[in-house]
Amino acid sequence: MKIELEWAGQVAYLDAWARQKQLVAARTENPALAGKLLLLEHPHTYTLGRRGNSENLLWDEMTLQKRGVAVHRVDRGGDITYHGPGQLVGYPILNLSQMGRHGLSRIKAYVHDIEELLIQALAPFDIVAQRYEGFTGVWVNTPDGLEKIAAIGVHINNQGVTSHGFALNVATDLDYFTGIVPCGIQNHGVTSMERVLGRPFLTTDLIPHIAQSFERVFHVKLEDRARARGRILL
Repeated sequence: MKIELEWAGQVAYLDAWARQKQLVAARTENPALAGKLLLLEHPHTYTLGRRGNSENLLWDEMTLQKRGVAVHRVDRGGDITYHGPGQLVGYPILNLSQMGRHGLSRIKAYVHDIEELLIQALAPFDIVAQRYEGFTGVWVNTPDGLEKIAAIGVHINNQGVTSHGFALNVATDLDYFTGIVPCGIQNHGVTSMERVLGRPFLTTDLIPHIAQSFERVFHVKLEDRARARGRILL
């Protein structure tokens, strides 16, 4: 099965959400359409998922405006999280039914696969990432204990088409996480590749590794749309 890879650069959250809805609607109507892995960054944004508790948003309206942070409640799973520059966000638009995945168990398996692709993508950088029992996402051991390096929140419609996805902290300004209780988890912090390794990164540095891991985990072939514009990302 072939999946299109697209790097969209920095996109306002609501614009990206509208794009996802269009892609999902098209693949719900026509399951034969190729899936898509949409990779991008967002400007400073907090999103609350279906279980999002507004008490986990700590900054008041004045602080949010001063720091330039938009706030949106969305239809993904999970609580509150942060998106911003230096964070690689991935939105896989896949028809799980077409991939032979059916029933309620597909949700847990799908999240497990996203965790796996992120764990594999971080391995070439000598970052030993892991799952943390009882918590969604990808974690690393730090001097401060287990900290989350990637958050995951997904939505799967009745026809098995996915939206939303993952957010990997590459060179993220972690100070913005002080404005929330990330994912509603009070006892663990967040980290980034830049903090773990002590050197600078670009989000685009991760694209080849995400792509390769995505192909291995989901048993698909990614087609790089950037080739048509003379920019090869894989």
